[in-house]
Amino acid sequence: MSTIRSVLDEAIAALTVARVPSPTADAELLIGHVLGFSRGQVQAAAIAGARLDAHQQATVSDLVERRAAREPLQHLTGVAAFRSLELAVGPGVFVPRPETEYVAQLAIDALLAVPVPTPRGVDLGTGSGAIALAMATEVPHAEVFAVEVSPQAFIWARENVRRLGADNIQLVFADLADALTNLDGTVDVVISNPPYIPLGAIPRDPEVRLHDPEVALYGGPDGLDVVRAVSVTAARLLRPGGTLVLEHGELQGADIRALLTADGWHAAATTRDLLGRDRATTALR
Repeated sequence: MSTIRSVLDEAIAALTVARVPSPTADAELLIGHVLGFSRGQVQAAAIAGARLDAHQQATVSDLVERRAAREPLQHLTGVAAFRSLELAVGPGVFVPRPETEYVAQLAIDALLAVPVPTPRGVDLGTGSGAIALAMATEVPHAEVFAVEVSPQAFIWARENVRRLGADNIQLVFADLADALTNLDGTVDVVISNPPYIPLGAIPRDPEVRLHDPEVALYGGPDGLDVVRAVSVTAARLLRPGGTLVLEHGELQGADIRALLTADGWHAAATTRDLLGRDRATTALR
């Protein structure tokens, strides 16, 4: 039997050599996943000299090897944190990113500001359901609709709705270009984190390049093909004065503002994330 301390040190060393961005955190999370511990409990157990049995040690070793090969941490643990939520994720669905938590806040704030008993929000291209579930749980008096066209992603979203027990959200399996025609002119907030990487741009991170589904990454030659579709659909869905929130790449703000203005949107404005990078553009119907 090896100590948690020695196994943790070996895991950190292996992940550091593999240039994993957060080797200590990832090693602690992988050991915690095997033991059913939080990161804090792993740290405390390491200090206390606790040990792993042979099976636990072999399982940790396998997970560390896979993480060193740059398989996403969330695929190995089966979960991803998003705001206050813990979401089930895995192959076939885009892993939600911390920067999207900020974009979701824009939609949540817009929903909270609507002076009606049951504001209505729509998430176009929901993936795992992260944004839609954040809206549904943080604005519990809202009615939320989540649209997804990928069968694999839809399965993950359905599982997350089931796990979280959100009864004010409706999943819709449809192409966002022609979804929810029954709601035309009645929606208060539309949000989307569409695929926006240009076809010629290859993501640097192996976790993204090798494991995120291409349908969630690439948005045509200039990266804006799906953004154009979202603009048209959101204009159809929103009531006058309704809010559109679009996540995008840090160099796309000006192009998206121009695109939205040409489509008849008002007050298009780009906001920066916590790292100071352009991250989302909002506009009014």
